[in-house]
Amino acid sequence: MPADYEAIFRELDDRIDGAISALLLDMNGDLVAYRNRSGLRPLETMRASNGFLLFASENCAFAGLKGETQQLLPGSIRRVDAKSGRSVDHILNSRGCKAKLCAYETLYLGSPNTSVEGHSHRQTRHNIGLALGRIVAERVQADPLLMPPIVSSMPKTGGPYADGLFDSLAEQGVLAERSDVVAAQFLERTLLGRPKARQSRIAQKYLVSDSAVAKRTIIVVDEALIRGDTSQAVTMMLLAAGAEAVHWAIGSPPIVAPHYYGMGIDTLDELAFWQALKRLPPELRAQSLRFHRMDPPALKIIESNIATAIQAATITYLPFRALVSILANRLEGIDLSPFTLEMPTPAGRQRADRNLKALLAALPVNPRLRSAS
Repeated sequence: MPADYEAIFRELDDRIDGAISALLLDMNGDLVAYRNRSGLRPLETMRASNGFLLFASENCAFAGLKGETQQLLPGSIRRVDAKSGRSVDHILNSRGCKAKLCAYETLYLGSPNTSVEGHSHRQTRHNIGLALGRIVAERVQADPLLMPPIVSSMPKTGGPYADGLFDSLAEQGVLAERSDVVAAQFLERTLLGRPKARQSRIAQKYLVSDSAVAKRTIIVVDEALIRGDTSQAVTMMLLAAGAEAVHWAIGSPPIVAPHYYGMGIDTLDELAFWQALKRLPPELRAQSLRFHRMDPPALKIIESNIATAIQAATITYLPFRALVSILANRLEGIDLSPFTLEMPTPAGRQRADRNLKALLAALPVNPRLRSAS
């Protein structure tokens, strides 16, 4: 008797709170593609011109191929018959779900060559770099340097951001050099794992060009600053190689939320933002706990505290309003919970609330602090 995959995946969709995109190949050769109701992770499909049906996590995998592409809808499956090649879509949730793609896909995880609804990740990241450059330009002009600063990206992910920032500086008449002085010796991501193991991999992963950075000011551009341990390690490498100063330009607002959907960030305490907040006087914590709505002076204090913690001269975050402006015509399709703590699923919200209450309970009692949460 053939399996009732519609019923199986409907039950799975009802039971699991998280982010899932998956392919299942059964013993008969039938293929079932599934994307759960949250839509946080993408699942792309193409009907190629030769008739083959292709699946991939990102549409950049179809580059060079001809055919019609589309995303599998959240809360649905597509079943492909092994003998005929025909496919049938089944909606698992009668309420219907709109994709709410995780912001990390656009800013970090997704290939720069991927596009979503006609917007390429590369162009989005370049636009973020342009906006970030306008802020960095003010700071560079306020502190003239003897030699132009070097704009360097973090390997693999920071390139489009650094290109945009460099172009922005040039547009505003700020002299700078674009040169990647930090290189990765292997591709393995260092975001996951236990702290000691991660620190060891970070130390082994990055290599600094000593001759290029001696007595120079370096602006390192990265897509996010999460825990701060990678940023600190790279800063220390650059300073040890003779850099005059290291400034960080971050292509996202402060990361304030743990991520329970496959990113390996489980607690608030891991995040650089919360470590900086703990060092603030009680009267400033309430303002910072407004997260994406915090006033610019509060954001500058957070930036200063994190810069001190990682031994950098400055840190410049992309303001949340700037990110919203860049994503303006597609905000409904992107989950911004890393910057708002407004988690996209019920279990995520409950877990974040528990974490937040536990952390606030450990801080000195302050009525305004508690009311701001």
